[in-house]
Amino acid sequence: MSIILVHPPVSKPGEPPAGIARLSGALKFHGIKHSLLDANLEGLLYLLKSPKPDNVGDVWSGRSFRNLDKNLELIKSPGAYLRIDRYKRVVRDLGRVLEKVSKAYGADVGLANYQQDGLSPLRSADLIISAEQFEKNIFYPYFRTRLAALIHQEQPEWIGFSLNYLSQALCTFAMIGFVKREFPGLKVIVGGGLVTSWLSSPLWRDPFSGVVDQFIPGPGEENLLSLLGISDQERTYTPDYQALPIEDYFSPGFVLPYSGSTGCYWNRCTFCPEKAEGTRYLPIPPEKVISDLHVLKEDSSPVLIHFLDSAVRPSLMEALSDEGPSVPWYGFARISRQFTDPDFCLSLKRSGCVMLQLGIESGDQTVLDKMEKGISIKMASQALKALKKAGITTYVYLIFGTPAENLKERKEDP
Repeated sequence: MSIILVHPPVSKPGEPPAGIARLSGALKFHGIKHSLLDANLEGLLYLLKSPKPDNVGDVWSGRSFRNLDKNLELIKSPGAYLRIDRYKRVVRDLGRVLEKVSKAYGADVGLANYQQDGLSPLRSADLIISAEQFEKNIFYPYFRTRLAALIHQEQPEWIGFSLNYLSQALCTFAMIGFVKREFPGLKVIVGGGLVTSWLSSPLWRDPFSGVVDQFIPGPGEENLLSLLGISDQERTYTPDYQALPIEDYFSPGFVLPYSGSTGCYWNRCTFCPEKAEGTRYLPIPPEKVISDLHVLKEDSSPVLIHFLDSAVRPSLMEALSDEGPSVPWYGFARISRQFTDPDFCLSLKRSGCVMLQLGIESGDQTVLDKMEKGISIKMASQALKALKKAGITTYVYLIFGTPAENLKERKEDP
C-alpha cells in the first residue's frame, strides 16, 4: 500500500505544511509507504525562476528581476528581518516577479494568492472547469513533469490533496484533472480546512462526483487510516517533517508549525466558524505536546514554533512555562485571567513566548456579551498591560460591523 500527499499552490511559503506532516507521522507510525510533495513551495520557485518575460516595462519590475537571486537568499537570511523596510522590499520584489511572470498566462499569482482569469474558486462549476482544462493552469508545466515522475516512481494506490484555502482551490482541481486523465486508476482523496467547511454546510451536495473519489473532513489522521484499513483509536501522532525541504522555506531558519489541539476549548463565540461547523474540540495532552516539541526540536532545530491552535489553552501554557523546549514560540490565545498575572506573563516570556494573537473583537462590553465572547474589557486591558510589561508582543484582532454591533456602539468603540 502506498500514498502520495500533496500540498498544492498557493499558500504562504514561510513554513512547511502542517497538515501533510501530521498525516505523515500517522502513516509512518503504522509503516505505510508514503511520499510528501510541497507543490506550493516548488511551484512558486518554478515560477520565480521562469524565463524573464519580454518587455517587463517599468523600472521596479526590471530591478525585481535583476535582484531575484539576491532576494531569494535574503528572504531566508536573518539580515532581511532586522529592518522592516528591507523585508518589505524583498517581499514586494518577489511578488512583482510572480505578477509579471503569471500575467502572460492569464493569472495573478502572489506569495499568498492565486487568481485565474474567468474562474472563481467560489463556484464549483469553475473548479470542475479547472480540472477539465488543467493545461491552462500556470503551474501545469511544473506538475506535468514533477507529479508524473513521482507517481511513476512510487506507484501509489492513492493520492491525497490538502486543500485548506481558496487560493489553493483552482490549482488543486487542475492537478486532480491531470491525475485523472494521465493516471485513471489512481484514487484521489481531498481533505483540509476548506473541505471541512464545505462538508459542514447543510447545502453540501457533492458536485465533484467523478472528479474526487473521497473527501475527508476535519483532522485527517483517523479518517485516512480508516480508509486504508487501519483503526487508530483516536491516537495522537508526532508530526514528521523530515520528508519536506525544511531548509528551502522563505524564512530565516526552520519555522515549526504545531497543533496542540483541534477545535476551540471555548467554542461559544457566535461569529466563529469553529462553532458554525460543529468542530469537535480534541486537545492533545500537555505532556504529549511537550514530548513532541522536544523530539521535533532535536530533529529539525527550529528557530521558531508556530502554534496553530484556534486558542492555546491555559493548561498547555502552564506546561510550556514549566517544561517548554526553550525555543521562541507564538500562537493564538484567548484573553484569560492568567494574562492579568504579571508573574505568569513573565514565566511565559521565559518559556520562549514572543507573541500572542488575541481576538478581543470589540471595545464595547455589550457587543462582547452578545457575541458570547466570555471576556470583559477590564480583563483585556489588564492582560495587555501585563503582557507588554513582560515583553510579549500582542497582535490584536478587532471585528467591526457584526450583527451584535449597532452604529452607536461602533462610534463608542474605543
